[in-house]
Amino acid sequence: MAKLMLQGTGSDVGKSVLVAGLCRAFANRGLTVRPFKPQNMSTNAAVTAEGGEIGRAQATQAIAARVPPHVDMNPVLLKPQGDRTSQLIVRGRMRGTLAAARWREGREGLLDEVLDSFAALEAQADLVLVEGAGSPAEINLRRGDIANMGFARAAGVPVVLVGDIDRGGVIASLVGTRAVLDPADAAMISGFIINRFRGDPALFEDGYRTIAQRTRWRGFGVVPWLSEAAKLPSEDAVVLERARAMPENTPLIVCPVTRHIANFDDLDPLRLDPGVDVAMIPPGQPLPADATLVVLPGSKATIADLAFVRDQGWDIDLIAHRRRGGAILGLCGGYQMLGRTVADPLGLEGPAGTVAGLGLLDVDTVLGGDKALRQVRGTARGARFEGYEMHLGTTTGADTTRPVAVFDDGRRDGATSADGRVAGTYVHGLFGLAAQRAAWLADAGAGPDHRASVDAALDAIAAALEVHLDLDALLALARR
Repeated sequence: MAKLMLQGTGSDVGKSVLVAGLCRAFANRGLTVRPFKPQNMSTNAAVTAEGGEIGRAQATQAIAARVPPHVDMNPVLLKPQGDRTSQLIVRGRMRGTLAAARWREGREGLLDEVLDSFAALEAQADLVLVEGAGSPAEINLRRGDIANMGFARAAGVPVVLVGDIDRGGVIASLVGTRAVLDPADAAMISGFIINRFRGDPALFEDGYRTIAQRTRWRGFGVVPWLSEAAKLPSEDAVVLERARAMPENTPLIVCPVTRHIANFDDLDPLRLDPGVDVAMIPPGQPLPADATLVVLPGSKATIADLAFVRDQGWDIDLIAHRRRGGAILGLCGGYQMLGRTVADPLGLEGPAGTVAGLGLLDVDTVLGGDKALRQVRGTARGARFEGYEMHLGTTTGADTTRPVAVFDDGRRDGATSADGRVAGTYVHGLFGLAAQRAAWLADAGAGPDHRASVDAALDAIAAALEVHLDLDALLALARR
């Protein structure tokens, strides 16, 4: 079996995109490929066919490898839900809530489960491509590590280190990582990749040689800035500004960025649609009065974000938007906020109790029970959709007699106000199909299905990596 791990000099150096591109590139060469990330932290997750949660990036990497996402691809997922707490998801299932201080003590006990998942993927594949988390240079976190060198050494996986030249200081980042690592950890690294280079790579030849000389690692190539990466589903960052100037009368979709926003990749199909303008509204700014649709997004802390919406005055903006005839859609936690009340009798998000919702839907939510995790298909507004459910709690009330979605298995989901202007649903990924976007935007039309756009972007990224990286050498390293 072949196996290779990409680690980075820091967070957000492009590891996820490079692993996705390599998954597609090697799949195009006829190899059976599986992506793997031992430990991820993200508020954006995907639901697998077996009803488990994994990081959104690993689901995208599975698409790149042309295989269904599986919980073994991301056995440990941390989902921040407060300033110092996270949900712990192990092999797709929630195992409880952890305070930050407890995580360092408990993670070492998860290594065996991580290795079991990795072994399961190895048995299925010609090649497993592993993504690290953060940086191995964070040596203060080394004890008990399962995300970087702790995993690499336990599983015997060779490592290639990724440096992001666009943020500056890439020579110091790579050479400095080599300097601070324990010798046994440093021995796992066989080479480096320079990522996100703008301009003529010939201008960096001296720097490239300097890194190789100082680290004694082999360089595997310089990857240019990959604009197609912007078309992949979001995981670690939210675009807070409008990405492009749009023609007059282009439908404007507005999404307030709450403190605990989650699954904001629900907006990606709209953001990437050439016929739609999407504005992510940061705290301190009002919701634009010219919005066609306001989307209240998912949340990892519904009650806290409900208070945050009021603190920002967005509740007043929503009422004014509805009065002007505008449409409002709540997704998951946003759906819960739109109702009359949100009850937390078990204290899952903080002190037990009930708080008033925004009162825009005649529904009430009670947090608790088993977490709903399932892929779903059906019809909403007369158009097909494909998505997934991922939520705690149940929502009932008069407006649920006008559901947003009817699943293929006959179940109904969501609620719609009597005037039709306000709706809420637990369906994530609702906007992926073009016909569903067009249904929400009336006569606005819609671009291609999001899955097709993602697939085309993965092909373009893979083609670029074939040109700019020594893939034969990487594969030889993986087979070592």
